[in-house]
Amino acid sequence: MTTKFTELLTPANCQIAFIDHQPQMTFGVANIDRQSLINNVVIAAKAAKTFKLPVTLTAVETESFSGYLWPQLLNVFPGHEVIERSSMNSWDDAKFVASVKAANRPKLVLASLWTEVCLCMPALDALAAGYEVYFITDASGGTSKEAHDMTVQRLIQAGAAPITTLQFLLELQRDWARKETYNEVTGMVKEHCGAYGVGIEYAVTMVHHYPQSALKPHVVVGKSH
Repeated sequence: MTTKFTELLTPANCQIAFIDHQPQMTFGVANIDRQSLINNVVIAAKAAKTFKLPVTLTAVETESFSGYLWPQLLNVFPGHEVIERSSMNSWDDAKFVASVKAANRPKLVLASLWTEVCLCMPALDALAAGYEVYFITDASGGTSKEAHDMTVQRLIQAGAAPITTLQFLLELQRDWARKETYNEVTGMVKEHCGAYGVGIEYAVTMVHHYPQSALKPHVVVGKSH
């Protein structure tokens, strides 16, 4: 049976919102290693930029409590507006909702801190508003493993779809013959994806015999893998 969630994510049908990736919120994350969390958010951000997705950035109580959005995230989107909020629920903020609506994409991908609060509430409201909601589980974090896991279950029961960061990146690429984004995607994998990235380096140098000394950082030259 075909449903909205059996359709693959494409650069033309989805948008993404990064919610509250801020220092004070990061301190409270307990379900995932924080460095892994930062790494995964940067992958998702670079994927969104490479595939030219509409992006919404938002932060809560920046100067009174939470601190500024991570520089690692802001560096991917220099000069991008950051929507400042007081509400824990982004969907209560008119500017956030206006940004999502302006993108005119039915599939809304979310990544947020914390999972049980600032991800859960806008995800449920976006579903109620008719959006097809996807959430990146490993680019979001909760205050405990149970808090994160129970929220994932709640959102699945409500009709949202969980995805992972690497899944998000590769679903957008999908075909290694898509050369306009090939180098960017394999570069992200080499920089951020551990064993997978090492495998690409190995294939380029040992299988395709391209001199390692001639490789530019994070750029793959040669055949598709």
